[in-house]
Amino acid sequence: MTNTEFELGGLCHVALVCEDMERTVDFYTNVLGMKLVKTVAIPNGGQHFFFDMGCEQYLAFFWFRDAPKKAPGVASAAGLPGVGDISTAHASMNHLSFKIPLEKFDEYKAKLEAKGVRTGPVLNHDDSERGVAAEYHDGVYVRSMYFFDPDGVLLEFAAWTRELREDDVAHLPVNKEGIVSTVAAGAAGHE
Repeated sequence: MTNTEFELGGLCHVALVCEDMERTVDFYTNVLGMKLVKTVAIPNGGQHFFFDMGCEQYLAFFWFRDAPKKAPGVASAAGLPGVGDISTAHASMNHLSFKIPLEKFDEYKAKLEAKGVRTGPVLNHDDSERGVAAEYHDGVYVRSMYFFDPDGVLLEFAAWTRELREDDVAHLPVNKEGIVSTVAAGAAGHE
């Protein structure tokens, strides 16, 4: 499938806000191994730093002198998926997922834990009623593990296990009341 409106080349960058830029640089360079590739001083003493995630895609952080304090459970997830509540407010960023090779999954989990990063359980995402299987099987479409950065940003390492297909789009969108509207059902060819 291609975008017929705009030629998008993937993600340019995601910009987050940190409490301590020095701590953020340490985590993303020394723990996750990303290279710091651009630093910007912004007005009022702020900073804007960019890390290379690979494939010409970047993770950026702002540091603002008078930024509001973090609000877990509102602006960020309060718990790890599979462990606690992950719901967040409208217009928040729930988590940031990094694509990893499937064959490196277990190695990367062990490496994070060796670096002192607490990871959640391995989640084998499938189309079961619960959406996650205890064991890996042919119906799993992505394996993932979640962890927090020093500011409480929820991060994910995810490994696709198969190509996505047309039948992977099997649910109609709901409105703000949680109801499938007749407009959505009609547009999707469902009654």
